[in-house]
Amino acid sequence: MPSDPSSAADPATNHSGVTAESLAQKLKETLGASLVEIKDMSGGCGQMFEATIVSEQFTKKTTLARHRLVNSALKEEIAAIHAWTPKCFTPEQWEKRNQSS
Repeated sequence: MPSDPSSAADPATNHSGVTAESLAQKLKETLGASLVEIKDMSGGCGQMFEATIVSEQFTKKTTLARHRLVNSALKEEIAAIHAWTPKCFTPEQWEKRNQSS
C-alpha cells in the first residue's frame, strides 16, 4: 500500500495537469480564436483531447499548417498528454459548416 494516498491510481484524477479549460484559454490568447471547444475524451484523466478551433489565423493555410500553428502554441501541453486531435476552421468555414447542418 502506498504511503501517500494521492499517489494511488485513480482514473478520475488528471495526471497530466492539462485541462480542457487551460487548453482553450491558451488557444484563445495565442491564436485569437473566436471559438474553442475542447472535449476530454479520456474520461477525466486529462490524457486525450479533441478540439474544434475557429481562428482568422487559419485563413489561406493548409490543414497541415493549421495543425502546426496550433501544436506550436500548445507545445508544452501536448508533450504532457497522450493524444491530441485538433479540427481547425476559419470563421467562414465554420459558418458554412453550421448552415448546412
